[in-house]
Amino acid sequence: MLQRDESDPMHVKLIDPSDLGSAEIAAWHSMQRATPSLLNPFLSPEFATVVGRFRPDAQIAVLTKNQSIMGFFPFERRRFGVGVPICGWLSPCQGIVHARGAEWDARELLQGCRLSAWQFDNLIVDQQPFKSYHAATALSPVMDLTDGFDAYYAKLQTESPRFCKELARKTRKLGRDVRIVTDSRDASVLRTLIGWKSDQYRRTSHVDRFERRWVVGLLDALLAADSDYLGGLLSVLYAGDQPVAAQFGLRTEHLLVGWFTAYDFRFREYSPGLIQLMQTAEVLAATGIQAIHMGKGAKSFAQKLKNSDIPLAEGIATRRSLLGTGHRVYDASARWSVRTVRNHPGLHRNADWILRHSGVSRRTYGRM
Repeated sequence: MLQRDESDPMHVKLIDPSDLGSAEIAAWHSMQRATPSLLNPFLSPEFATVVGRFRPDAQIAVLTKNQSIMGFFPFERRRFGVGVPICGWLSPCQGIVHARGAEWDARELLQGCRLSAWQFDNLIVDQQPFKSYHAATALSPVMDLTDGFDAYYAKLQTESPRFCKELARKTRKLGRDVRIVTDSRDASVLRTLIGWKSDQYRRTSHVDRFERRWVVGLLDALLAADSDYLGGLLSVLYAGDQPVAAQFGLRTEHLLVGWFTAYDFRFREYSPGLIQLMQTAEVLAATGIQAIHMGKGAKSFAQKLKNSDIPLAEGIATRRSLLGTGHRVYDASARWSVRTVRNHPGLHRNADWILRHSGVSRRTYGRM
């Protein structure tokens, strides 16, 4: 690690994502390549730039020291000096993209960004300056395909033979003409996925994220993204000519991060979402994908499919100020409330209904 040099403080420059220059993007990419945990499509400059088109409060802090760029911190500004990750609580991977060995002080960063606090819920845990602000950590399931799909599936068969047999049986029952399209560019199919997901939100008494039109516009724009650091990937399972399950995620050259997954509820007895994911993994592994991140909020079946995990942290970083203290106290209180509601299904349903019909921000409850 680099030694902290107090005589040469870190400088913070705030810019709009659209103002990133070619030299800054090149530096950003270089930092991602140097640290494997940073090579995630949700941490790419391309993602920040696309999100910036839909989120007017999105900003990027460019961190420099000794006149050299040492890092980039994408975030969104909220009321009362609160910052959140860029794309808010939709982002499954958050943090600072930094030069290898770079050090920074969290409070100096917040001061430079003119923030009293920064909330996070999917933070990379190895970012040491934020470690003291972790309120909780959770494991996010991963399908590790480094040795290829055949090796992955052989191990899965050994550890969960009944699961594999049952999934094969359901695939046969779904029909002879089951096929997977792993990189659809059909916007109408994306709309079908959004419709399924909206139905799922309503059935499970959750707020429909797609009621916010900017989310739909963002997915449309990301579907067209195609670079080594950010590609939109719409994977669709068909039974004959009919789509029955789909997933929209973001990919790099070797990583797919699942984001929105849904299926036609009429086919639920066949577990089409599981079939879609397994067939997608088989095809993508042959094209160079080495891991599929299923996300902290993945369903219970992810525990069957995973063969690895990545830890992610949630919490709030604050400055030494009255406002920062207030944010920290409020955040602790909100977390206690969420734990209470999660443990009582009746309270969960009632709280969700009230929030959906009152228009109150669901920043905290949206993670349930």
